[in-house]
Amino acid sequence: MDTTTHHGFAALFAQLGLPDSPAGIQAFIREHRPLPQTLNLSEAPFWNASQVAFLREQWHQDDGDWVGQIDQLNVALREHTAPGDLAQVGDVPKR
Repeated sequence: MDTTTHHGFAALFAQLGLPDSPAGIQAFIREHRPLPQTLNLSEAPFWNASQVAFLREQWHQDDGDWVGQIDQLNVALREHTAPGDLAQVGDVPKR
């Protein structure tokens, strides 16, 4: 039985204490990309200590509820296209 919780991309931004509207998500990604391939997501200089702890904790859990969304954020921050062109960013459902 699958007991994991499936969170949306906007919910990850809310969990991280970031603006979680489609425009807020796009602005965050536009401001912080492209993240170098040699840098782990949790090592990026724009996170605060609690955000780093959350990202690391969730990423290293075998059944972390947020792994899919963290991976999606990781990919989005490494893309070189405009944020509006990314399906996962442009199709963020409203909460």
